[in-house]
Amino acid sequence: MEHKQPKTTDCLETISLKGLTLAPSQVLGGVRLVPVLRKQVREDLRLTKRPYYEDIAAIQIDNKTAYYSYIPHAFIADWTSDGSPAVAYGTQIRSNKSTKTSDGTAHDLGFMTARVMKKMRAREDRNRLRFLPMDVSLEGFLSLHFGGPNIIWEEYSRAAIRDGLSPRSETTIPGRWIKGLEDALRVFEIHTNQVGSLVFVGDALASAFIVSHPDDYRALHETLLTDDYGELLYYYGLYAQENCLDPDAIDVRRVRSMKDLRSEVARVRSDWDKLHRLMSDNLLDCPVRHEMVYRMGPFQLQRFMTELNPKAENHIGESIVRKNGTLEYLKTYRLSAAQCRRAYLLMQLADSNWSVEACAEKLSSTRNELIFRLEKAGFGYLFHRHVLEEVHSKLR
Repeated sequence: MEHKQPKTTDCLETISLKGLTLAPSQVLGGVRLVPVLRKQVREDLRLTKRPYYEDIAAIQIDNKTAYYSYIPHAFIADWTSDGSPAVAYGTQIRSNKSTKTSDGTAHDLGFMTARVMKKMRAREDRNRLRFLPMDVSLEGFLSLHFGGPNIIWEEYSRAAIRDGLSPRSETTIPGRWIKGLEDALRVFEIHTNQVGSLVFVGDALASAFIVSHPDDYRALHETLLTDDYGELLYYYGLYAQENCLDPDAIDVRRVRSMKDLRSEVARVRSDWDKLHRLMSDNLLDCPVRHEMVYRMGPFQLQRFMTELNPKAENHIGESIVRKNGTLEYLKTYRLSAAQCRRAYLLMQLADSNWSVEACAEKLSSTRNELIFRLEKAGFGYLFHRHVLEEVHSKLR
């Protein structure tokens, strides 16, 4: 399966919180939640959750490729094209005969249950789309140069030439495993116009989750517990201590009237907003590679990946963007250093037409050192055994 190039003319080049503000954070142990507030709430896009209860789900990507994962739920997006209020899925009054779903078939295998689906996202009605949150972006990450070498270089094994990177896998942990996150989600205040949260663990940005409508966020708040996170964040949660960040408080010397007080409150809120944007600078307003996944009236479902810099934080995610560029939905996943390293090496190889010598020269290393790095990154199966043995003997 080849990774499709993004349609850059239709896609955002950066993740921008246009029309959104970041409220003062709430901290419990190593978990910091930053409320995301929307200034102008529109009613023409609604998101709801459809739960799945199977142990594993299999999704057919194409005739030769399938995606396997634990999938706790799908998101159902309902929208209108004329700006009129949309009705969230499950609250409409309509005949069941006119309702179709694309959830595939559930199977009970005795030792486990499984759901088999045909598509990662599917249109269920004229203005309704079912998609699998987080898995849309993870599938895009796993399919990165999935086809493998397109030139039969002598180093690569027959299996690599025939099957590419198949099978390709990555490991994640659920949010429920991160110490303190469940308690934080349960006890922290949700603002009236809150539409999302930035989740920090050990003051490292773990994920961002934003939806279009405050009522939808309240209903989906707990899905942060079933989202995927990198293993590193699990350890951050174990060892992180509560960190106090205090921008300048209200200066009582400047307050002589209600107008002064409002001005000071606005200044403090602005300072918090700037601080949280600074803490998220490896995601917000950074260049990203976008791919348009589905066009849904005036909205687009996209997935994206920040520039894979092995020395910085890197994120993948998915978004729904309005025609005017307003971010209506965002869900991100922070790549671990190992995941970033694997993707970075793959991209360098693909950019060098899978020539190991050319790629090694580009990375200022030797051929043997590059093959060793690829083997350590988990791609040893791409090479002939005698090539790996030769590399080991020369580097010993």
